[in-house]
Amino acid sequence: MRRDTMAEETTDRRFEDMLKELEKIVQRLEGEDLPLEEAIEVFEEGIRLSRLCSSYLDQAEKRIQLLTKNESGAPSVTEWEGDV
Repeated sequence: MRRDTMAEETTDRRFEDMLKELEKIVQRLEGEDLPLEEAIEVFEEGIRLSRLCSSYLDQAEKRIQLLTKNESGAPSVTEWEGDV
């Protein structure tokens, strides 16, 4: 899949929905006794979703980096304090 097509599909689907679908695929591959050809097809779909999720996270990281630049345009890094 071309990178621009992947980006378009990523914006059309919610990350959480893709992640849930990926989790179902993992459960299916781990729990079911699938015929080889079907297992390969399910695995391919899992890889496709994994790449979409990765692309989505990369885009989110770039947006966060852009939002956290200081006045001079340099990245402003602060230590994560967790859910305090």
